[in-house]
Amino acid sequence: MPAAPVLDSHALLAFFRGEPAGVAVKALLQKAASADRPVGLTEVNYAEVKYILIKKDGIEAWKQAAEVLKSLPIEFHPADRALSDQAADYKARFRISLADAFAAALAREKKAELVTGDREFKALEKEIKISWLPAD
Repeated sequence: MPAAPVLDSHALLAFFRGEPAGVAVKALLQKAASADRPVGLTEVNYAEVKYILIKKDGIEAWKQAAEVLKSLPIEFHPADRALSDQAADYKARFRISLADAFAAALAREKKAELVTGDREFKALEKEIKISWLPAD
């Protein structure tokens, strides 16, 4: 059985903001819930989602998202040493943000597809499997 997918911040933000790519993320989350196989998300990406929602959409948007998060089939992964080492390697070798590096590292660790619409990940297509969300 293939590993459950990993979400990056871009995917979860698209879902919370009602962007076109969020429709695919919603379908993925529904599938994960019905199969009782939660998708993965690093705590670093969680922090990025929180930060962006507060900064761009306001604290109320974050509070609503935080309530929804409680019911979503997401398994949160801490930034342990092994994950941090892989993220640091990706950050050093590719022009990606640190949060993106953690998402890629988790996908590699779990041998899972990374679900994203963030074109910054193009550079990692030979390193990890990527499931591209439709462009907004």
